[in-house]
Amino acid sequence: MQSKNKARVLIVDDEEIVRASCRKLLQPHGYRVSEAENAGSALKLMETTCFDLVLSDLKLPDASGIELLKDIKEACPNTEVILVTGYGTVSTAVEAMKLGAYDYVEKPFRPEELVSLAGRAIERKSLREENIRLKKELSAQYIKNIVGTSKAMEKVFRLIGTVAPTVSTVLITGESGTGKELVARAVHYNSPRRDRPFVVIDCGTLAGELIESELFGHKRGSFTGAVTDKKGLIEEAEGGTLFLDEIGNLPLPLQSKLLRVLQEKEYRPVGDKKPSKVDTRFITATNKDLPAMVKAGTFREDLFYRLDIFPIHVPPLRERREDIPLLAYHFLKKYSDELGKEIKSISAEAMRILSSCRWPGNIRELENTIQRAILLADNATIKPETLGFLTLSHTEQIPRNIEELKEIKKDLREKSIEEVEKVFTAEALKRNEWNISRAASDVGMQRSNFHALIKKHGISRPK
Repeated sequence: MQSKNKARVLIVDDEEIVRASCRKLLQPHGYRVSEAENAGSALKLMETTCFDLVLSDLKLPDASGIELLKDIKEACPNTEVILVTGYGTVSTAVEAMKLGAYDYVEKPFRPEELVSLAGRAIERKSLREENIRLKKELSAQYIKNIVGTSKAMEKVFRLIGTVAPTVSTVLITGESGTGKELVARAVHYNSPRRDRPFVVIDCGTLAGELIESELFGHKRGSFTGAVTDKKGLIEEAEGGTLFLDEIGNLPLPLQSKLLRVLQEKEYRPVGDKKPSKVDTRFITATNKDLPAMVKAGTFREDLFYRLDIFPIHVPPLRERREDIPLLAYHFLKKYSDELGKEIKSISAEAMRILSSCRWPGNIRELENTIQRAILLADNATIKPETLGFLTLSHTEQIPRNIEELKEIKKDLREKSIEEVEKVFTAEALKRNEWNISRAASDVGMQRSNFHALIKKHGISRPK
């Protein structure tokens, strides 16, 4: 918070003796005090300095204190204003407070009264600014955790910025491991509901009857084991956001009940005959093809359209390869600190391997890979040999000739080399309709050497 020895106070009064008196009262308490004899001089000073507090007489030679208050709030909205007058009336005080004055004090005032009032005004300004700063940092944190500068991710960021300030229902789609929950959190923490709860339920981890109780809550005695009333997650998220992950796993009977919540803005706890109103924003996510499920009759069409008001698709990692180095270094810093290892960099060769992988598990798989590489690294740099645990299943492209095979083999350990050789040989045979001579020529090898690879890996033509 703002400390007193940094707080700037402007005293505005046409009487020099009043200004001097206020200055002598405030300076010993650490305030940096400036003076102005009228409203014009005060506003000129405020062109270069946004004061923390303005202490102004209500009657000035060139304007009223009320007019000065309006100008101050327009120029520096966060500046606190205390009006001082010997002509105070209740109506003037009320008007000043409505226009944003912190308080109102009459002459003659007691010295301790002015000092205390100034201290409280500065403290309120500091607390308000600290609250704003923390909120901004919190929002930025959830955006910052979604690492990426690719065009695909720029689109995701734009969509988050568009929908976050609204109350719209959001449907987030994408493969497992793409960061759908991070997107949901970014929407919530950049919304007016950021100070209210963000509640998560994974529809894929609970049985149908348990999900109903978790969502809606239950009354005592409504079923075996319901020994007390229990609040549901919808109620827990009141005023905030309920994130339903893996919504495609929600059983059909519960889909109809969720649809009613979205339509009627009310729900009924299990065993309760009385409906309860709900003020909760719903964000859902899935890695399933909901339109296909609608056609198959396993997901309600009317619920799908209720959820799909504002869709956000999170692209798989293979469609945003330019983000892999950023993500890799993001996880490198995170886990190097957590694991207490001084791993500072990833070699160009190792990064080439990471960037060429398919990453079927997306960001989650890349994160686990970097964490494992940090544990295995024996110096400050992750090198190709550190990634020797990666197998051909991670590799995006199969080598098409002997030179590409040699290049890949430089970066792989023995077990992986065996796998690459086998797939390389089999793919060459398939491309050439299992003609050994043509396949050997295709990959740039002598027939005898290529035949040796066939025997080595026991490759035979499928029947």
